[in-house]
Amino acid sequence: MSNVVVLDNGAGLIKAGMGGEPDPTAVVPNCLGRPLSSKKWLIADQLLPSSSADLDLTSAAVRRPFDRGYLLNPDLQREIWSHLFSSSLRLTTPSLSSHSLLLVEPLLNLPSLQRAALELVFEDFGFASLFVADSPSLVHLYEASRRPMGLAAKAQTSLVVDCGFSFTHVAPVFQNFTVNYAVKRLDLGGKALTNYLKELVSYRSVNVMDETFVMDDVKEKLCFVSLDVARDLQIARRPGRDNYFRATYVLPDGVTHMKGFVKDPDEAKKYLSLEDGAPPSHLKTKEDVDFPEEFSLTNERFLVPEMIFRPADLGMNQAGLAECIVRSVNSCHHLLHPVLYESIILTGGSTLFPRFAERLERELRPLVPDDYQVKITTQEDPILGAWRGGSLLASSPDFETMCVTKAEYEELGSARCCRRFFH
Repeated sequence: MSNVVVLDNGAGLIKAGMGGEPDPTAVVPNCLGRPLSSKKWLIADQLLPSSSADLDLTSAAVRRPFDRGYLLNPDLQREIWSHLFSSSLRLTTPSLSSHSLLLVEPLLNLPSLQRAALELVFEDFGFASLFVADSPSLVHLYEASRRPMGLAAKAQTSLVVDCGFSFTHVAPVFQNFTVNYAVKRLDLGGKALTNYLKELVSYRSVNVMDETFVMDDVKEKLCFVSLDVARDLQIARRPGRDNYFRATYVLPDGVTHMKGFVKDPDEAKKYLSLEDGAPPSHLKTKEDVDFPEEFSLTNERFLVPEMIFRPADLGMNQAGLAECIVRSVNSCHHLLHPVLYESIILTGGSTLFPRFAERLERELRPLVPDDYQVKITTQEDPILGAWRGGSLLASSPDFETMCVTKAEYEELGSARCCRRFFH
């Protein structure tokens, strides 16, 4: 068994496991939550639906070690890691002194926050050695290993679009290293999308501003990317129960059902049959019993992911994702441009919205020179891409030589150690 712990320490989810394994041992929320019915804070895996059949997270308070994409509360992170290592990885703190750690940290991380992370790794947990990586280079490594005859592998170049919890990053990777000066950031991620959905539903239906876990579930189950927003807004204005985009979500009541659910899954999927032409004149929806706590969504379902493509329409002074991609590519050497456009890799949880890749290609094609091809690849599991790349790297024979040891950290200090990782 490998003695390398691979930790993709995301602001929304932690992915943790041992190097060389195909999948992480644990994929858990990187937070603490306290349900209304409890005086005790639940940690990471204790917040998963599988942890307890009677777990009711309605209006649960949430504490996160990350804020706006950066680790700002190391004490809280220490508590979460300690629980994760002991409960999921079955590793006690004394045993970590014989293990190395591959840690995935945010792009463009600040030196003071890097130092805090090093202190956590070496002083609090006593790991023997550490390698710090960023998500785009690991995503590229994993995709290149899956398709050794593909362009990304042959050219050792790709453009990674990472739609994470706090940010969306567009990052060129060249010779297997992230080109930091060409990285472009969109200050939108899964958290902002959930918050926007909360606002829309609270304004139109029922107050859900405190329902973080519930609204995350609504977003993941019901939201999708529109291919023609103007047309879909017209369709969504149709009155009555036969609306093409209408879907109903039932809130947990704490008695008969502890978790929310989509009332009619077939009704929620009607939009998938909508092509570029006009919809049928009449749509039949089966009648069923109304629940006391439920709300319906129509245009909210596609207006929420629309933030990523058109943030300016919602009052944000930000370029859309397609324009960010063009700016990132234009920051690189002109000979790399055709390769980058032809090897775009989508990763991160927000790329899981249906039709995300198709919409991005439609937005990008008019902005790219006609003689360049645009090819977009969606990862097999966009949430696990960086972890799987880290697992591959951790199992390579040269991995230990790339690490900073605890002795080097104690002798040289954190600043010299950080420079080893090309930051």
